[in-house]
Amino acid sequence: MKEGEPLLSEASMLIKGDRIVWVGTGSPPEAEVDKIVDMKDRLLLPGWINTHNHAAMTLLRGYADDLPLQTWLQKYMWPLEARFQARQVRAGTRLAVVEMIRGGTTCFADMYDYMDEVAQVVADSGIRARLCRGVIGLVSEQERQSKLNEAVQFVRDWNGKADGRITTMLAPHAAYTCPPAYIEQIVEQAEILDQPIHTHLSETAAEVEQNVNEYGCRPVEHLDRLGVFQRPTLVAHAVHVNEEEIALLAARSVKISHNPGSNLKLGSGIAPIPAMFRHGLTPSLGTDGAASNNNLDLLGEIQLAALIHKGANQDPEAVPAEQALAMGTRFGAEALFLSDEIGTLEAGKKADFISVDTSVPHMQPAHDLVSHLVYAAGASDVQDVYVDGHPLMRNRHLLTLDEEKIRWEAQRAFEMIAPSE
Repeated sequence: MKEGEPLLSEASMLIKGDRIVWVGTGSPPEAEVDKIVDMKDRLLLPGWINTHNHAAMTLLRGYADDLPLQTWLQKYMWPLEARFQARQVRAGTRLAVVEMIRGGTTCFADMYDYMDEVAQVVADSGIRARLCRGVIGLVSEQERQSKLNEAVQFVRDWNGKADGRITTMLAPHAAYTCPPAYIEQIVEQAEILDQPIHTHLSETAAEVEQNVNEYGCRPVEHLDRLGVFQRPTLVAHAVHVNEEEIALLAARSVKISHNPGSNLKLGSGIAPIPAMFRHGLTPSLGTDGAASNNNLDLLGEIQLAALIHKGANQDPEAVPAEQALAMGTRFGAEALFLSDEIGTLEAGKKADFISVDTSVPHMQPAHDLVSHLVYAAGASDVQDVYVDGHPLMRNRHLLTLDEEKIRWEAQRAFEMIAPSE
């Protein structure tokens, strides 16, 4: 068994409190056991880790589809998001967490506004998250400082809360939405607070061209000059990066969140993932927000990552199934700087895991379950979801959230801010 892969035979896992204390084939070591959970005909593996999301944007799912990124953002998304209040963020995030748990996601990164609401949803639902108040600097100096103060206060209020399930980051939205001096201020606060940085990077060719025109260099070099990569950094997208930039990102140990579904839908392009692997990077996977995907199905992203790079590179070995699976689990934990805690099933790690039904027709014959998982399984095959050893879903039944109420609240929250026809 390779590290991070599921056991492809009868196996047992022993949990004490919130941690795995033993996992392997055969009989577990003798120990007093309070409860035995039968997982017969189920594949047990680490929960999916979604490394880039804007959870509350579930409210905007299906709104203003099939548009270029900048048109989509500036004409449709940002004006409608400006109407969001705490209620919308709370309702949209709850809907997102229902969807993520149902699909097997046990940990997600989120960048948005009203982050106290997001954090409270995480605390109440039992899921794990790395959260940051996204900061766009295309406003007055007073507003910039107010946003930065909010981001800093959010870190102070929430980092390590919910029994450690909530961790935080600082998040300048992107080089094209934050002036250089503002980014430097955020980096300074990240140093003071000992926080990672999360930002969007080189998502579109137009973004790269704009950066060259305004600052005389491409976004990777620009952020490097501003000191961003001196901090542990996670960048989302990295679609339009060349070999020299990939080498620099690798040299700085920058983490990548590959968002294939969102990048395809927005026509942004396909990130050079095989080249990143050749340079020693270990890109993870994210869904992005549900307005540009349009779902939060991390298994779907695993499958896309395994497929599109084969086609784009005319190479069936470009991203093998095992590597795609690692992108959704182990590499995700690395990207969120949580690899000591989650991402693999091994003694000492947090008991964050899921089960997948192997008895369904498309998972048969069971001669290569990793292949079946990556190329055949669907989100609805996820049966059980545990975080910190606590069940969030058992036999497809949610245990910590009232799905019917959440769906109703989400519809009502959108109707309150929807533009009139």
